[in-house]
Amino acid sequence: MEGLEGDGASAVAPFAEWRNEFARTFQHYLDRSTPLPVHRWLGTLGIVLMYALRAYYVHGFYIVSYGLGIYILNLLIGFLSPKIDPELEAMDGASLPTTESDEFKPFIRRLPEFKFWYAITKAFLVAFVMTFFSIFDVPVFWPILLCYWIVLFVLTMKRQIMHMIKYKYIPFDMGKQRYARKRSPPNVFVYRGDKSVFYIGFIA
Repeated sequence: MEGLEGDGASAVAPFAEWRNEFARTFQHYLDRSTPLPVHRWLGTLGIVLMYALRAYYVHGFYIVSYGLGIYILNLLIGFLSPKIDPELEAMDGASLPTTESDEFKPFIRRLPEFKFWYAITKAFLVAFVMTFFSIFDVPVFWPILLCYWIVLFVLTMKRQIMHMIKYKYIPFDMGKQRYARKRSPPNVFVYRGDKSVFYIGFIA
């Protein structure tokens, strides 16, 4: 019995080592892609097009596409929402700044951009793999699913926009006031007489 257990442990050890090495390598490349949002989203766009062509080619897997759409809508709400709900802050006596005299509070997303990108990319990859298994190809009348998703999207976005208007926050940098860096004025030399020189410098 001890020999069998030893053989089993020795057989599992290489797999666990390979898994850990793969996880470290994968995390390394994820970390390197963090400051490259344009490249990341272009790669995701390629995966989206690949899935769309696959779904169009097989003319099926509408349930998979519908579930994918609901999941993406849920991620989008988290991406557009603040980390701390202003309604809860208002109940506690704190709220987002609404006037210039209020304390500045930067907008922090509930779902950061990197996690938003990673979740969407992983969802499309999983959905793409699912299109190769006929068990997920449930026959449905797809126009009903499409209409229901559009209605759900419109109602959800309307509620989110009303929430933004009510608490006066914008989840994007567009339209926000930017402050230019104050430029240092030129140095000034003051001469008094032939021997004494006084130097006045201005620091921004």
